[in-house]
Amino acid sequence: MLAWLAEVIGANGFEMAPASSDASFRRYWRVTHAGRTTIAMDAPPQHEDCGRYADLSRRFRAIGINTPEILAEDRAQGFLLISDLGNGVYLSHLREDTADRLYGDALGALLTIQARGPLDGLPVYDAPFLLRELGLFREWFLERHLGLDLSEADRTMLDGVDALLVESALEQPQVCVHRDYHSRNLMLTEVGNPGVLDFQDAVVGPVTYDLVSLLRDCYISWPAEQVTDWALGYQRLARQSGVIQEESPATFLRWFDLIGLQRHLKVCGIFARLNIRDGKPHYLDDLPRTLGYMLEVADRYPELAGLSALLRLRVLPRMTAADAAAV
Repeated sequence: MLAWLAEVIGANGFEMAPASSDASFRRYWRVTHAGRTTIAMDAPPQHEDCGRYADLSRRFRAIGINTPEILAEDRAQGFLLISDLGNGVYLSHLREDTADRLYGDALGALLTIQARGPLDGLPVYDAPFLLRELGLFREWFLERHLGLDLSEADRTMLDGVDALLVESALEQPQVCVHRDYHSRNLMLTEVGNPGVLDFQDAVVGPVTYDLVSLLRDCYISWPAEQVTDWALGYQRLARQSGVIQEESPATFLRWFDLIGLQRHLKVCGIFARLNIRDGKPHYLDDLPRTLGYMLEVADRYPELAGLSALLRLRVLPRMTAADAAAV
């Protein structure tokens, strides 16, 4: 990478410092040269496709989304040099007095993605895709992380939950979905707020997926009534923009709840896998909040009573007292 950067920058007189890390195999450095900073990405080709990142960044920028500009690329080696959106991660700036403004900007960008975002060439969030993700909860969280021995009745119940969540996802209007639209992937920027990162896994999928990712964020939570107000406010904007039709608020909130449950089941599995397989235990710190969202939804719908019982009677007792209390 040093040799490649020297070539694309045209000089050896630059400095590099770690910029950030994420749950993938990608690594990022902030490169300083001639008083300017850029970001170098190393995406090992055997694990990551930096070309997809570059292509989608250009497509999102074309519709007015503030994604990094691609300055140089070497797809064979998995190297990108991109513009620097700064250090202002949304998560560090969200407070009661800033939330309405910051979420307003984020919801505005989301509406643009859903109304004008690219669809051609994107994978479809279809039933097999959704079910593969739901399987992460059983394998990595319940069985490997907690060591639960699932009975045939447990598996039958979880199969029913999966079928319900997939049905709800597929009946929603299908739009361009960022798929990880939350406070750690949005940057506070002076112009074009927010800066949007980590969009390389975009798909065509349910209209409420990114909305619930943002508003029931695994890294920060808000009062349920406020989340509902934000969600219904977005529904009104999406209807005015033609993204959705005249669905009732009750239907929209059911979609929002159920796709949120699908996401949070998946995320529990991913957090456990990051700990067990990848040696990144810090993601476990956010499990209580994620489980809390799951219980909130499971308790609301009679058809999810079995999942609620599993979480309360089998999952919470296996967690530490502090984590169980945090749920």
